[in-house]
Amino acid sequence: MADTSSFKENYFVGVDVGTGSVRAALVDKCGKILRVSSKDTKTWSPKPDYFEQSSSDIWSSCCYVVRDISKDVNVSCIKGIGFDATCSLVALNDNGEPLSVSPSGNNDQNVILWLDHRAIDETNFINSLNHPVLKYVGGKISLEMETPKLLWLKKNLKERCWDKAGWFFDLPDFLTWKATGTDSRSLCSLVCKWTFQADPKGYTGWSKSFFEEIGLSDLASNNWHKIGSHWQEPGRLVGSGLSDLAARELGLDPGTPVGTSMIDAHAGGLGMIGCLAEGVPSDFSSRLSLICGTSTCHMAVSKEPLFVSGVWGPYYSAMVPCYWLNEGGQSATGKLIDHIIDSHPASITAKQQAGDIHIQTYLRLTLENMAKRQKLPSVTMLTKDVHVWPDFHGNRSPIADPSLKGMISGLSLSANEEDLAILYLAAVQALAVSGGH
Repeated sequence: MADTSSFKENYFVGVDVGTGSVRAALVDKCGKILRVSSKDTKTWSPKPDYFEQSSSDIWSSCCYVVRDISKDVNVSCIKGIGFDATCSLVALNDNGEPLSVSPSGNNDQNVILWLDHRAIDETNFINSLNHPVLKYVGGKISLEMETPKLLWLKKNLKERCWDKAGWFFDLPDFLTWKATGTDSRSLCSLVCKWTFQADPKGYTGWSKSFFEEIGLSDLASNNWHKIGSHWQEPGRLVGSGLSDLAARELGLDPGTPVGTSMIDAHAGGLGMIGCLAEGVPSDFSSRLSLICGTSTCHMAVSKEPLFVSGVWGPYYSAMVPCYWLNEGGQSATGKLIDHIIDSHPASITAKQQAGDIHIQTYLRLTLENMAKRQKLPSVTMLTKDVHVWPDFHGNRSPIADPSLKGMISGLSLSANEEDLAILYLAAVQALAVSGGH
């Protein structure tokens, strides 16, 4: 961690809200990361395929990590802050207070996490209508997007949530609202996850006919206030910067500029296409960015719209101004690897044996020793009899079928550490091969 106490230059703060934690970085004007901080967030899973979080917990974690990286720094030198986050759905009442999206009724559980798959029936219903809007999401809307989740809330929690809702936010937009008090939405979130239409040669705005057809016409009232009547491209200044309250909570100066937010994967894609490296084409429209975490997103931009069945998009100006974005992906990658390891009978013993070594490093070393002992030319040969179909949480693209399940072939009665290592390798191989699909 760099000592910034004697520096007299401009700094910027980036906040990244992932599936299980919040991270912040203090960055100088050249893009060098000087400090980082991380804090875990809470997740509830009251039923299978239900995943819920708390916007209060997330904001509190944001405040913690920003204060942590800015301690001993002259905050007047911090010239801007930006947020990215998962594309999760936040519900608030008319007073801007958390409103439960959970069958439990707990208002602290007011965020439907992106990977929540409760809205399968609503998704199938929307797709059965074949509205022209769906052309911009690869022909089928995903149950990980916000529109099916909104319909689920109206059908299942109408009195307790829907009728009391004052705002519905994508999590990145909630953070800029919380930071500034300004209800300004990002084109990144609206276009990619809310079926907002953006076309420089056509219509830009909400499709009233689409929302009428799916049974959400009430969202059009008061100029679409509940889901967004003002929008901007990512990076644009939001309102007048940090509000007095948010500045106190974050430990920064009031009025510090706040940039329009992005979805976390899209922020990663923006960073990747801006890189310069030997052998990498300078024309970033010829690149494919893989953003890996709990899931994996495959991002590519083009100057003209490309319509590909089963691949989300094209989305205009969602990641790069004036470029169209297409997005494929896998719903569970890092999460699948964690699941494979944590659910195996040898997991506890392996983690104890690993000690301070990361469990995946320990398994890799185990595989190398096994291959050496068996005189194999490569560790890849260890999985010749074990195969994994990795769609444990459905298939995002190109099949676009959330009902698909995972499969393991080649198991025996043995369940020791070496079997865990082989299964781990087979899962990694499966993710790599399906990513190429």
